[in-house]
Amino acid sequence: ANDIRMLASGPRSGIGEIFIPENEPGSSIMPGKVNPTQCEALTMVCAQVMGNDVAITIGGTQGHYELNVFKPLMAANFLQSARLLGDACVSFDEHCAQGIEPNHKRIKELVDNSLMLVTALNTKIGYYKAAEIAQTAHKNGTTLKEEAVRLGYVSPEDFDAWVKPEDMVGSLK
Repeated sequence: ANDIRMLASGPRSGIGEIFIPENEPGSSIMPGKVNPTQCEALTMVCAQVMGNDVAITIGGTQGHYELNVFKPLMAANFLQSARLLGDACVSFDEHCAQGIEPNHKRIKELVDNSLMLVTALNTKIGYYKAAEIAQTAHKNGTTLKEEAVRLGYVSPEDFDAWVKPEDMVGSLK
């Protein structure tokens, strides 16, 4: 839930790689923001379950001479945790997970500006030249392609042919 919350942060700052459902009115001080209430609710449930686990653990330490009078506390906290987690997962699925959509524009922007794409050049021009491209692009605030061409290591056509993010994911061929 926290990852979803961060990935949905925005609209103009933050990560913004996904859209989550607008289940209630947004923020009056941040127009366009969708409050991640379902993510927050799920993490609160998890905090309660962690607290219940602590109570169960402490209860488990109170058994003496093969008798533990804390079993009712342990059972009650365990059952409450199971019920809370079950209900929270159903609610999260219905009100958040099913409505998550990728923000294709933002994802493309982040990928296109990512310095990690330089690894696709390692086998073509070598590690040191690829690293120089990445370091220079980072220093100058430019793209990998701009620096690769400017440094004379790669032509624009070769860069486009070699640096394809879609070829960098999935199973090895």
